[in-house]
Amino acid sequence: MEYTALGRSELKVSRICMGCMGFGDPEKGQHRWTLGPEESREIIRQGLELGVNFFDTAIAYQGGTSEQYLGRALKDLARREDVVVATKFLPRTPEEIAAGVTGQEHIQKSLDQSLQNLGMDYVDLYIYHMWDYHTPLEEIMEGLHGVVKAGKARYIGISNCFAWQLCKANALAEKEGFPQFVSVQGHYNLIFREEEREMAPFCREENIAMTPYSALAGGRLSKRPGETSQRLEQDLYAKGKYDAAAQQDGEVIRRVAELADRRGVSMTEISLAWLLTKVTAPVVGATKPHHMEGAARAVELSLTPEECAYLEELYTPHKLVGVMGGNR
Repeated sequence: MEYTALGRSELKVSRICMGCMGFGDPEKGQHRWTLGPEESREIIRQGLELGVNFFDTAIAYQGGTSEQYLGRALKDLARREDVVVATKFLPRTPEEIAAGVTGQEHIQKSLDQSLQNLGMDYVDLYIYHMWDYHTPLEEIMEGLHGVVKAGKARYIGISNCFAWQLCKANALAEKEGFPQFVSVQGHYNLIFREEEREMAPFCREENIAMTPYSALAGGRLSKRPGETSQRLEQDLYAKGKYDAAAQQDGEVIRRVAELADRRGVSMTEISLAWLLTKVTAPVVGATKPHHMEGAARAVELSLTPEECAYLEELYTPHKLVGVMGGNR
């Protein structure tokens, strides 16, 4: 495993971040394909053995049970100082807005609940999960300043935003003496490359780490035509993100399979090796042992410029989907 700095922070993270959205009680969230506590624990154990030290979860994942499963496993399997734990908070709810709960109060309450779920005193990276259009940015940044100052979060990151929003937020933070976002977690993979328009060059200029989610497009970039999985069949959210562009994406996926055959490796390794040439650490979900094995091997696989160009050649622009599709 290779390790690198997370943007301008002092955090040293593995080049693969384990995404924990697949962990949690299937009865307590939007997904029915997630793993229970013992299965989750074994995947986490395997990740640690492979050198993964970077773990990403969220209070929204399966009603907080993803955080609970991750925290319990890490308490038994690793020293706290040896792992980098990231979690996320959601925008204020309509009920909170009606009750007059401020952005600062919402962030404090959310992080306290996440720390309780994780069984930890602090998180290394606290991520603004999606832009809150109903809460002043000043309240968000001041709230994040408060939890960093209190020692409950070491650094802050952001997810599901436009480059102009990240720029605006960090400019406000710089002006007010607040912590700035050191990382961004957006939607980025071989069949969805819209982050290359503005976010990627902005992050290069500002030394902000990119830690994209959906690195394998919900499994599509790891499977040949006709192959399926429980997630591919049941994850309606991912279907909504990718089905509309299935035909144009299929040509890119076929090239991934072709190159995998040529190099004698898996499609997972090819897809992630390409992404690793662009970002700091992709967030890779795992629900089976071989998922993390393939991700770890991808770090050791070097693609030539010609191979990268071959994979990129057929890409066509995509409409924004998922959370970003609903952003203003």
